Amino acid sequence: MDNIKLLSVNELARITQHRSGEVKFGEKVYTIPKNENPLDFMKNCEAQFVLFGIPEDIGVKANLGRTGTASAYESALKSLVNIQHNKFCKGNTLLILGNLEVSEEMKRAAQLTVSNKDDRKELFALVEKIDKEVSHIIHEIVKAGKIPIIIGGGHNNAYGNIKGLALAKGKPVNAVNFDAHTDFRVLEGRHSGNGFSYAFEDGFLKKYFIFGMHESFISKGVLQNIKSVSERVQYTTYEEIEVRKEKSYANQLSVALDFIKNDCFGIELDLDAIPGIYSSAMTLSGFSVQQAREYIHFFGKNKNASYLHICEGAPDLDQTNNNHLTGKLVAYLITDFMKSKMS
Repeated sequence: MDNIKLLSVNELARITQHRSGEVKFGEKVYTIPKNENPLDFMKNCEAQFVLFGIPEDIGVKANLGRTGTASAYESALKSLVNIQHNKFCKGNTLLILGNLEVSEEMKRAAQLTVSNKDDRKELFALVEKIDKEVSHIIHEIVKAGKIPIIIGGGHNNAYGNIKGLALAKGKPVNAVNFDAHTDFRVLEGRHSGNGFSYAFEDGFLKKYFIFGMHESFISKGVLQNIKSVSERVQYTTYEEIEVRKEKSYANQLSVALDFIKNDCFGIELDLDAIPGIYSSAMTLSGFSVQQAREYIHFFGKNKNASYLHICEGAPDLDQTNNNHLTGKLVAYLITDFMKSKMS
């Protein structure tokens, strides 16, 4: 875990807004003490969950998307540490590790142009480097007996999440993804649009369910590819549920769970599936915040739910006075997941 920038007690205190008569999450969560071995402390800590951030948008840039996802972790952390510690959700069940140190990779990516073929290849290589770091961190957290919570970053980080979990479990794992897109694009080089297809190709992903993809955003080629592996990759579309009303939301949650529940699985949520949320691919049409929260709770309460990854939020793209709301939503989703595991 050499490439993790640990969250210090001083930094935690700086962003926690103390108030008389209240106990905030930031006053109860664990951080790695100075001079302690992070792995040893994590293993012995009473916390059930371990949170870390990946403040990058290199995979998004490599996928020709709008950058800005590097800002989500800091925004979410500020909201999370200022919620109330109470009987509904307790801060001492969470260890905040810190964030992956990607500042050098981000500096290099800023110098590269996606329209240049060689530059884009270098962006792919930078994503692969991050993949290795993420998979190592996830592996260590799971082997320590804890449940990872990851704040992205781009959806490229799904690959590292899946690989790390699979290596820790010693076998391929499953995933469910709340997303307007499949992220099952062609294997053209690593970026935010093909984390799942690479994990599938490399043997780490066994079964994959795409929940609520938008019919307008999936190519004929990807549809054909999914059809060819339909025993292992399935989906439901947003339009089937909310536009044509051919299927119910509750029923499709159950269909998705039945498909993946027999093995360990990761819960993935791309914020671009929710209207009005600033993200790399912001949408005007999609599932509500309430439905996203229900999704997290529904899958989180299953015993085989092994991590939560929330990605693609880009609060820096919001130039209004409410640019903290993306981080606040991430905090809601994190605590919904934590509560689902405590019920």
